[in-house]
Amino acid sequence: MDRRHELTRLGWRTGWVVAAAVPAAFLVVFFAWPAAALVARGFHDGSGWTLDGAAAVLRSPRTWQALGFTLGAATASTVACLALGLPGAALLFRRRFAGRDALRALVTIPFVLPTVVVGVAFGALLRSDGPLGWTGLDGTPVAILAAMVFFNYSVVVRTVGTFWARLDPRLADAAATLGAAPSRVFRTVTLPTLAPAVLSSGSLVFLFSASSYGIVMVLGQTRYRTIETEIWFLTTQLLDLPGAAALSVAQLVIVSVLLWLSGRAQSSLTRALRLQPDVVAARPLAAWRDWPLVGITGVVVLGLLGLPLATLMWRAIAPGGSLSLDNFLLLGGDTGLGAGVGEALRTSLVTATAATAIAVSLGVLVALVASRRPRRRGARHALATLEGLFLLPLGVSAVTVGFGYLITLNRPPLDLRSSIVLIPVAQAVVALPLVVRTLLPTLRALDPRQLEAAATLGSSPLQVLRRIELPHLARGLGLAVGFAFATSLGEFGATSFLARPDNPTLPVLIFRAFGRPGADNYGIALAASVVLAGLAGITMALAERVRPKEVATW
Repeated sequence: MDRRHELTRLGWRTGWVVAAAVPAAFLVVFFAWPAAALVARGFHDGSGWTLDGAAAVLRSPRTWQALGFTLGAATASTVACLALGLPGAALLFRRRFAGRDALRALVTIPFVLPTVVVGVAFGALLRSDGPLGWTGLDGTPVAILAAMVFFNYSVVVRTVGTFWARLDPRLADAAATLGAAPSRVFRTVTLPTLAPAVLSSGSLVFLFSASSYGIVMVLGQTRYRTIETEIWFLTTQLLDLPGAAALSVAQLVIVSVLLWLSGRAQSSLTRALRLQPDVVAARPLAAWRDWPLVGITGVVVLGLLGLPLATLMWRAIAPGGSLSLDNFLLLGGDTGLGAGVGEALRTSLVTATAATAIAVSLGVLVALVASRRPRRRGARHALATLEGLFLLPLGVSAVTVGFGYLITLNRPPLDLRSSIVLIPVAQAVVALPLVVRTLLPTLRALDPRQLEAAATLGSSPLQVLRRIELPHLARGLGLAVGFAFATSLGEFGATSFLARPDNPTLPVLIFRAFGRPGADNYGIALAASVVLAGLAGITMALAERVRPKEVATW
């Protein structure tokens, strides 16, 4: 009997090792190897290892300008998102009013929009003939910052709001009863309690803002540089691999620190959620008392989120100021951009579907493995390290990955440089961390006592997995699929390197059209951006309907 028990335990451990090895192998081949090869080539001059090239780049004022702009813009974006997102979280998760769920879905849409579409939308809003053209902000750091806040506002609202909805209001009510002003109650009671959610969302916003490649490429008009755009410039324009390698290493250090902070914060957040009661009933909206929340959130939703999207739609359907379908009719003709819009859309849908299948399949395995609760401290640290490794693609430049593919996957046995297969693989690498971040909190929110009770009653580990963990995991699967598909559909960084001139994806075609002169090219970029934004919005609206409401996934 003991022998059989030992064999069962050995087989179970072997199964978990295999489950971890499959996604790990994928990550090594399609992320670590290409990125490391690019970095290594930058530090090898053909005859030996050297730091001379990297040192020259690090001494360049251009490099420090790019690093300074990256950190400065990301910091400003994080502060703005937190300042605007906390009132939004309070309104959308602590107050009850008609249309609240629809408004939650609406503020989520910008996060999954392709960065190219966001750039085109703000470009239409701020260009000289746009509604805000009089401000003179087109091509300025303010435009880039506004687009970053537009893109990341929902990260704060969703992460903080989900946690806030579980907080017991009695402590804050007691402080108010004792005479504390609302501002003091928030500062001394509510905000410290929300610290894990604030830290988790803030680190993610900083990370996403620091890697907003498409936004800076479209809105910066080559006048402003970030680490990512500088990596692109050094690799594609100057073929300066030592410089690109040095910047890639710098970016990797920044990303690793942010992911560690975010992971620690989310672990604390998940543990706190397990200790909280069920979602607290939101109180009705009181216009006289909640007017600051309504006012701030209304300005953000209508001005920052709604106006760029409305302008994009209006410029697409009303070229010249009068309603017309001319821009959309251009999508069916010869665009002169290497392919028709219909062909680019089909390519995007096919590659996004394949990437979603890869990312979700691997993400399920990673989430199951990383959610284990080993008793040994070393094993817990190993699982935390494994989780962190799978989250690295969140912040490592997609340019680094895309260019790395071209110099590593170009010979047998993996000669894929001219194959369209590389595009869904690259998109899956980008989407995989989002799937893990969506599914893992769902499993971690499961009460360990439920698993222990099932084991005590005689259930085998396989039965516990099949009857408890997998059904619980399935609750977050719809949202994971939605994030993966929307992200893959709009991926631009790596795809811009890998897409063939005659077979681009829709984001690549939009970027080509937006960068060429002529009214027809601009009309194509507008209309195609509306199509792509609509697909992303529909995807996330459907995913939001099946989101596990009580779990802080984002």
